[in-house]
Amino acid sequence: MSNNRNIIEFCLGGIAACGAGMVTNPLEVVKTRMQLQGELKAKGHYAIHYSNSLHAIYTIAKTDGLLALQKGLVPALHYQFFMNGVRLGSYQILNNLGLTKDKNQKRSYPKSVAAGAFSGCCGAFVGSPFYMVKTHLQSRATQTIAVGHQHSHDSMGKGFRSIYSTFGFLGLWRGVNAAISRVMVGSAAQLSTFSTAKDYICSTQVFEEESWLNALLASVMSGCVVTLCMTPFDVVSTRLYNQGVDAKGKGFYYAGVFDCFCKIFRKEGFWGFYKGWGPSFLRLCPHTVLSLVLWDRLRIIYQRFKVKRKQEL
Repeated sequence: MSNNRNIIEFCLGGIAACGAGMVTNPLEVVKTRMQLQGELKAKGHYAIHYSNSLHAIYTIAKTDGLLALQKGLVPALHYQFFMNGVRLGSYQILNNLGLTKDKNQKRSYPKSVAAGAFSGCCGAFVGSPFYMVKTHLQSRATQTIAVGHQHSHDSMGKGFRSIYSTFGFLGLWRGVNAAISRVMVGSAAQLSTFSTAKDYICSTQVFEEESWLNALLASVMSGCVVTLCMTPFDVVSTRLYNQGVDAKGKGFYYAGVFDCFCKIFRKEGFWGFYKGWGPSFLRLCPHTVLSLVLWDRLRIIYQRFKVKRKQEL
């Protein structure tokens, strides 16, 4: 019975994240392009194809067509389902086991941070191959507005086949170290802030206990915190996933996470880590709100369904 409950927790988290991903994927495309623009070049020494979020949306739609704003949607949804299914499901299971509470059974912020980080690591590892192919497809553009390394595959299936045939099974997890650090930091910030904020908002009794407004306000707070904490790791992750590699799988630009951090700081300065911050916020905040509110509502609906079934039996 507990195994079935765990599977349901994973599925509820994955479905909620997919719902959010459908809406925010165009901003993911914009964010990816802006993070790759001017790679390892000082400001003023590269062509600016994308000035800001709105200009990027206009440029992509005008040059590559409106549908280009949904590039990488298929692997993005797979990534959302598997990564966030495991991440949100694992966090909720830890919460159900009481591992995010103190001895007085109240929410422990440090324990929530640790649980969020652990669940983020698990989710990042599972979703890494989908995130890599998603990044490849979203960076692919007409030459006049292309940024970063341009990969030849134009679909998720071709991407997986190309990577597997060239670098083998483990090649699908290239860049996973960056993904783990990215999602670990983001998950720790997001879930701990959301859980703590929601508990506090519920305790004020401004809204009814099961009102969706509790989750909405908590998720807005969470979205702001996670954008601030995760963006530098997001930039590094995008760069590592998208860089070209030689026949042995060695990256052309970066040897690993630490090397990438050092080179970005040395060549692009501190603000290089916040490239694409605008679209990142515009994507992460709504995505956090949508996924966490949907997750919260789906769990409430599921709990009501369980109670009703129990009463009928």
